[in-house]
Amino acid sequence: MPTIQIKGMRCGHCVASVTSALNAIDGISEVNIALDKGEATFNQSKDVPMADIKKAIAAIGFEVVE
Repeated sequence: MPTIQIKGMRCGHCVASVTSALNAIDGISEVNIALDKGEATFNQSKDVPMADIKKAIAAIGFEVVE
């Protein structure tokens, strides 16, 4: 289960936005957000390029931290 760090999440609305953005990517499911850690975990049914994930997160105003 991949884990990514996301910069800028501060509230439940942020969690909902990130969850929706990740779930909208083909191949990603079962998104779980740990707001206190600033991270998201998810399952992949196929390989999803990190660039696609970063683009989806950036589109809603957050940043994937590597």
